[in-house]
Amino acid sequence: MSESQSHNWDLPDPFILPITVREEDTDRLGHANNVVYVRWMEDVSWAHIESLGMTWALHEETGKAMAITHTEVDYLLSANAGDELVLGTWLTDWDGRFRSARQFQLIRVADGKTLLRGLSIHACVDMKSQRPSRAPKAFAEILSGALVPGGRGLPL
Repeated sequence: MSESQSHNWDLPDPFILPITVREEDTDRLGHANNVVYVRWMEDVSWAHIESLGMTWALHEETGKAMAITHTEVDYLLSANAGDELVLGTWLTDWDGRFRSARQFQLIRVADGKTLLRGLSIHACVDMKSQRPSRAPKAFAEILSGALVPGGRGLPL
């Protein structure tokens, strides 16, 4: 059974990043700091789009990038130093022009409990001006081809 099949994922076939919580990831309360969870979400997002062919080289070639405009994080349970985790992500919406949505779910391997659920909204921007810009055809093809049905979409 693969890692993606061995957990109770919210959606099928997540892209997965395995994580071991390090001492330096924890805060004064002794559990993983909220900022670290957000960093992990960014790490899995980049790894996912790069695996789909949306590499940094493609970003530089097109002069476009998908920038986060909104993030929601529900911290459900804490993680502690030494915990083995798996962070899954899915592309769940793409408007075909500018905006995309991505969901996250963080699971502790030892007990299968979900520690976090999240959503991020991204907008295509021109890398020089930092202004909104229509996504290049290459981005549109990659994002369209990677959508997972049944997830949360873009807000109206």
